[in-house]
Amino acid sequence: MKIIYKAFATALGAGYSPFAPGTAGAIVGCIALWLFEKYNIISTTSTPILFIGLITGTTVLGIIATNNLEKEWGKDPQKVVIDEVIGLWITMMFIPFTWLNLLIAFVLFRFFDIAKPLGIRKMESLGGGLGVMADDMLAGIYGNIVLLIIIRFL
Repeated sequence: MKIIYKAFATALGAGYSPFAPGTAGAIVGCIALWLFEKYNIISTTSTPILFIGLITGTTVLGIIATNNLEKEWGKDPQKVVIDEVIGLWITMMFIPFTWLNLLIAFVLFRFFDIAKPLGIRKMESLGGGLGVMADDMLAGIYGNIVLLIIIRFL
């Protein structure tokens, strides 16, 4: 079962990237969104309930996987990047899929995830898998709000 936790938590191995594993995880989130759109699996705008369900299910599994790996990998391990995938997806919620929107979402999410302003860092204090996931979820919410504002005025 541990191999499944590792594959899931590392976003199919992106977390093992020797350079910027969080960025690698966010890129996996971008690729997944592109595949969802390309093959009409789930859309951020036309099937938002399904998209929210995907985010919710992935978040719950991410918490479980992280909790099961913390003993081996330590607290908030860098290898766990499923939280970056979720954060990127939240940034794109209700946003039409275009390459420009995805690029802006990526930059905004990574900014909020790295800078951790406005209470994002506090979310880590929740501890365990919940803390790991929560800070990126809040970074995704802030990124989404800013992206919605940008789209509104462009």
